[in-house]
Amino acid sequence: MKHRPLGRSGLSTAPLIFGGNVFGWTADEATSHRLLDAFVDGGFNAIDTADVYSAWVPGHEGGESEGVIGRWFQASGKRDKVLILTKVAMWPKQPGLSAANIEAAVEGSLKRLQTDYIDLYQSHQDDAETPIDETLKAFDRLVKAGKVRAIGASNFSPDRLKASLDTSKAKSLTRYETIQPKFNLVDREQVEGALADLATAEGLGIIPFYGLGAGFLSGKYRSEADFEGKARARTILRDYWNDRGRTVLAALDAAAETVGASQAQVALAWIMAHPAITAPLASATSVEQLDELMAAARLELPSDVWKRLDEAGR
Repeated sequence: MKHRPLGRSGLSTAPLIFGGNVFGWTADEATSHRLLDAFVDGGFNAIDTADVYSAWVPGHEGGESEGVIGRWFQASGKRDKVLILTKVAMWPKQPGLSAANIEAAVEGSLKRLQTDYIDLYQSHQDDAETPIDETLKAFDRLVKAGKVRAIGASNFSPDRLKASLDTSKAKSLTRYETIQPKFNLVDREQVEGALADLATAEGLGIIPFYGLGAGFLSGKYRSEADFEGKARARTILRDYWNDRGRTVLAALDAAAETVGASQAQVALAWIMAHPAITAPLASATSVEQLDELMAAARLELPSDVWKRLDEAGR
């Protein structure tokens, strides 16, 4: 399986990254460990999480996902087989990108992950209240101290990302090597256009989340009855259960039949073949689901199928 570079960091990822928001939430600890084993044993190497996961769950406070991964590192001995990607700034307990917060947050993440270093440490969201150079100087110190190998950004506008890159260049500071926006067959506007142009010009990796549209693009939601009792029902009903979403779903059905694959596999394969994308994130809550998603990395869509999907998503 050919790996793809994460910007100019010297790090590279398989074409699919595991989205770890489910660990300790919709996948309990034992299931999460099975998923992590299956993912790495399947030839994949990058796991994305954040300090805030899963603070939104009643009874949780944040840090649950990192804790699950850290205990898996200790049980499995597989730390050196993976890139761990985590984030700072969105946790209400430790918000923002001030130097003080970054320096405190990284220590918490390292402790929960039970590791000495983070491969890619990401700004989870922009912080307009903190000077850009303060944030980048803090990250630069972490890289020089060996606690972080590279840095990335998430949920940044193209303008703010460019301002950060310009600051890094002007002050010889560690720069963001990746950007993590929302992107899938339905959600296109955050990537196509200014962000893709910037990433190409600056040699950045784009590692989007929501590749399956919170599960909608898996094809398992066909009627309102399918949403009952589902953790992501509200998100799907709000963002995807509309005429455009159903048009994309129909195109996915046709493509899946043509290539003999599932809708989820086709949706991810479309993203992986997109010229702007390095590797999408996707989550699974069972090994069976994960096997299906991992197979997408080996699915090559004929150009006419890719184009028909592309047109449906517009």
